[in-house]
Amino acid sequence: MTSTAQASSSGGGRASQPEHLGHVIFITAAAAMGGFLFGYDSSVINGAVEAVRDRFDVGSGTLAQVIAAALIGCAFGAATAGRIADRIGRIRCMQIAAVLFTASAIGSALPFALWDLAVWRVIGGFGIGMASVIGPAYIAEVSPPAYRGRLASFQQAAIVIGIAISQLVNWGILNLADGDQRGKIGGLEAWQWMLGVMVVPAVLYGLLSFAIPESPRFLVSVGRMEKAKIVLREVEGDHIDADARVREIDSAIHSEQKSSFKDLLGGRFGFLPIVWIGIGLSVFQQLVGINVIFYYSSSLWQSVGIDPSSSFLYSFETSVVNIIGTVIAMVFVDRIGRKPLALIGSVGMTVSLALAAWAFSYKDNSGGDIALPHAQGLVALIAANFFVLFFALSWGVVVWVLLGEMFPGRIRAAALGVAAAAQWIANWVITVSFPTLSDWNLSGAYVIYAVFALLSIPFILKWVPETKGKALEEMG
Repeated sequence: MTSTAQASSSGGGRASQPEHLGHVIFITAAAAMGGFLFGYDSSVINGAVEAVRDRFDVGSGTLAQVIAAALIGCAFGAATAGRIADRIGRIRCMQIAAVLFTASAIGSALPFALWDLAVWRVIGGFGIGMASVIGPAYIAEVSPPAYRGRLASFQQAAIVIGIAISQLVNWGILNLADGDQRGKIGGLEAWQWMLGVMVVPAVLYGLLSFAIPESPRFLVSVGRMEKAKIVLREVEGDHIDADARVREIDSAIHSEQKSSFKDLLGGRFGFLPIVWIGIGLSVFQQLVGINVIFYYSSSLWQSVGIDPSSSFLYSFETSVVNIIGTVIAMVFVDRIGRKPLALIGSVGMTVSLALAAWAFSYKDNSGGDIALPHAQGLVALIAANFFVLFFALSWGVVVWVLLGEMFPGRIRAAALGVAAAAQWIANWVITVSFPTLSDWNLSGAYVIYAVFALLSIPFILKWVPETKGKALEEMG
């Protein structure tokens, strides 16, 4: 949003007065509920993996396809969300995503066949993809510049909280079913309850979308100037010159052409360089293998000799580490900048993944099960937690912040959609390939992820721009 971005210079730091900050935080938190559902849906399948395998009698390859089915929907949802939001508004887009989440939760809990489960996961994935684009874009447009990095990081905070809550819910349901993922509770199997409970946050997301204002930028784009002024005063303070802000936004919108895929093309390599940087950020974020920890964590810990009920607790403990890292990022993203955080994370992830690769090189294959010596098992667990910590305090937050800030206004919606779609495609590649890679060589899989973490360092140094403290209209 052009005019709010100006506030950092024209408001002399007063753009985010304390009395208005609480309201802005509520708006941001409500919008970030899409991130909560993103994290919840992405992780909840973790508790059902082994039960789905047993219920439908499928192998690792087919199971991976079902788990990753949501990511196909995510890619399509992300690619189209920007255009949908520009036509019908950010809030309506959130409400559509909430409906998709709700339908997916009910359908996934009551599948009559494996392909039926996959279809419902694709539908939920479409909602996740939409939320992953709309959340950061909306938050960037309503946030006062002095707080924009921290408010933008609400998206990632909501994601990691969603992951943690889903694991707590899974653990509680598993206990009710006496530790059996296929145990009966009220006529349904435990794994069905795990997938179905998501209907609660999905409905809450939909209700919250009615309690927050539309983006001032969208309101101006459709000629609702008076409403835009009201929202601007709500988020920036009554001291601002709302008329001037609206004129600035209107001028910027009319000087921009409508964002479309064609606008992203240019240069020798197809896309504009800034679009490639966005794609690179998204792809590197996934190719370090972060989602292997959350999609397969219970199965992974079971494979190193931890019993099923304890493995759920280890997965939750990993989520707590994830939350701690995210809070660290939220504190420092506006203080030390986006690039320094990303570099710190890349170095930490490289070392952690290399240690995990070393530990898993000692695995003992016996009867298809994986066992590690005690020392190496301990190193694997510690390395996994440090990997999650370094990811959370850096790439987990920084990528979403950068994608919401770095693109010029005229291509922001389309570029964010392409970058987010690339993220989901890379996520899909990692999710589908991990079972095969782990069957082939678990240590080798972690070596591959470590190499990508190492390669992200020169990528950051050479190509990633620093957006700390810059107004949105300065991005070019």
